[in-house]
Amino acid sequence: MRELGAVVIEKLDVAANLSALLDEIGSNEAIAMQAEFKLSINAYLADLVHSPVHSLADIIAFNNKHPVEERLKDFGQPDLIAAQNTNGIGPRERAAICRLKELNAEGLENLMKERQLDAIVAPNSVVSSLLAIGGHPGIVVPAGYDEKGVPFGICFGGLQGYEPRLIEMAYAFEQATKVRRQPMFKP
Repeated sequence: MRELGAVVIEKLDVAANLSALLDEIGSNEAIAMQAEFKLSINAYLADLVHSPVHSLADIIAFNNKHPVEERLKDFGQPDLIAAQNTNGIGPRERAAICRLKELNAEGLENLMKERQLDAIVAPNSVVSSLLAIGGHPGIVVPAGYDEKGVPFGICFGGLQGYEPRLIEMAYAFEQATKVRRQPMFKP
């Protein structure tokens, strides 16, 4: 990236204890996402005319009736069940959403503004939760392959309104590296 003209600042401290921050984000994010997912998926499915499922409960039941096709042995459905067990956006969910907004303002937004950063760049999507809680854009593009040939990416993330520059950076990286190969399905 330096060869492309980027000024790279390594090992930025988003928080004094990044692991604790990510744990707190993860737990609050799960609370909010489960409730929001149930509400959103139920609203979407209710409008479908030709579908065997019209709610999250229907999806869970469908998966249980078709465990082989839906690969329940491989993936299970604990997240779907956890979402199904929620009861909308109540005090607990509002508190989680409020805390996520605080963490966003104290963390990523503050860091990017103080350091005058154009982007946060990280392997794969390790910063996706940090970006998501603030509604910030992020783009992941191919970056290489591990020893087993499994692809991994690099994420370019920024503040709201940074989309054009993130697309430019991601495109420049893709054009400079040309690491993407046509994917092959491996069952």
